[in-house]
Amino acid sequence: MEKLIEYILQFGNLNPQQIELISKNVTVTTLYKDTYFAEAGKTFNEVGFVLEGILRICYYNNKGEEITKYFIEENHFIANPYEDEPFSEYIQAATDCKLIVFSNQQWNNLSNTILEWDKIMNKIFHNALMKKMDRRSSLVSENATTSYLIFLEKFPNLVNRIPLSYIASYLGITQSSLSRIRKNII
Repeated sequence: MEKLIEYILQFGNLNPQQIELISKNVTVTTLYKDTYFAEAGKTFNEVGFVLEGILRICYYNNKGEEITKYFIEENHFIANPYEDEPFSEYIQAATDCKLIVFSNQQWNNLSNTILEWDKIMNKIFHNALMKKMDRRSSLVSENATTSYLIFLEKFPNLVNRIPLSYIASYLGITQSSLSRIRKNII
């Protein structure tokens, strides 16, 4: 819980009563590697905060190939921006994960009780969006080797924690190409 509060306090102020209210409105859950936090076609109205582990957002293209779209590391939130609409992707544990989870009702309770809650959360989600765009946009027009080097720079804590197949999928290359690239730059 301490990590969550420290993270939130980077974006706004909370008094001790508000911190206690947050603590009472969450559930801590474990998600084991390869299990899903959210699935395509199903409603996903929870908000998660990653305490430990790595989640990945993925989908299947029209050829049935699994594509990794993004990774969510420790000390980051995950939520569906389209409340009450079926989710179009999967959120899967790339490693064993420990999450703090807010139900829709718990989240709304905090929003209705803590005056600055929505303002703080907007700052957090705006910051996450900017980070996501920075991480993705720097990869778009690069060759595979440069993309991998940028990936290492942008996600320094992931490379030894998740399967190479996920990284290759994220970069849009084959796993064998990624293996060759890694061999050539080491």
